[in-house]
Amino acid sequence: MAQKCVHQGCGKDFSDLTEKCEYHPGPPIFHEGQKGWKCCKPRVLTFDEFLSIPPCTTGTHSTTDKPPQLEEKPQDDDAALAKKIEALASSSSAAAPGRAPIQTAEHAPTPPPPPPETDDDDPSLQIPDGAECRRRTCGQKYTKGGAARGGEQCVHHPGVPIFHEGSKGYSCCKRRVLEFDQFMKIEGCQTKDRHLFIGSGKKDKSRPKVAGEEVLDAVRHDFYQTPARVIASFFLKKINKETAKVEFQAQQLVLDLTTSDSPPKRYAAEVPLFGPIDAEKSSYKVLGTKLELTLVKADGAAWPVLRGDEALTGEILQIGRAGRA
Repeated sequence: MAQKCVHQGCGKDFSDLTEKCEYHPGPPIFHEGQKGWKCCKPRVLTFDEFLSIPPCTTGTHSTTDKPPQLEEKPQDDDAALAKKIEALASSSSAAAPGRAPIQTAEHAPTPPPPPPETDDDDPSLQIPDGAECRRRTCGQKYTKGGAARGGEQCVHHPGVPIFHEGSKGYSCCKRRVLEFDQFMKIEGCQTKDRHLFIGSGKKDKSRPKVAGEEVLDAVRHDFYQTPARVIASFFLKKINKETAKVEFQAQQLVLDLTTSDSPPKRYAAEVPLFGPIDAEKSSYKVLGTKLELTLVKADGAAWPVLRGDEALTGEILQIGRAGRA
């Protein structure tokens, strides 16, 4: 009788107890926007890339080994950020006791991956045998000569993973769990009548690539705020000040950053913002380890997140006491 292996990274059905099993013996590690496994070195930025990290250990299947717990390390720079906010709050209250308090929003280190460029496979393209459905948590693979595609059922999560104060789930549905292995088993909440194996088959041609250049799809970001401004940081070392391009738009940033590394790294993106800004009054500074932006709010509202495409946590942290009306 076939049994299901509980090792992380395996999950295969097996009947032979001596069959080779490839898995991760260590717990997952989520730290400062990076994701990986404690048992091996690869670190990635997006959750989908994390799920694609190949297993690092070979052994035999098991149905009893309890998966290790998720290891969520505290942010290394939390203490420095807290001191900075405390200093700002202290100086503000000393200079003007009646001013509104400094506010800060919860860290949002990892931007969600972009949605598929299409929701249908291009019928003119051939789907390779073994191609896996691109929708999150579906996992169905294409088999040549299999059942007609009209009878497919794609059960998936259209939202992004949310890990908050120990609970884990997806932004598209309400279910929350505490254990990482339970999170991996949360069934999709949306169904489509066809899988998405290849999409349009087109590559991103919006930005030209330079020979030898390493293109970054995402970088870690962080922010804090005052009633009038949002101070945001995009962490990328050795940004070339001469070639850095930052464009402020009404509710979006257009970034094109290249480093002085050899070979150079490049991060180019259009970043939607949670709220509108005054583009003319906003400014930026290129520092040794990051790009720091001062975004002047257009309406003075508090921002729970930096990016407009991030899932809301429902929480805004506030330092100090509110000013009187």
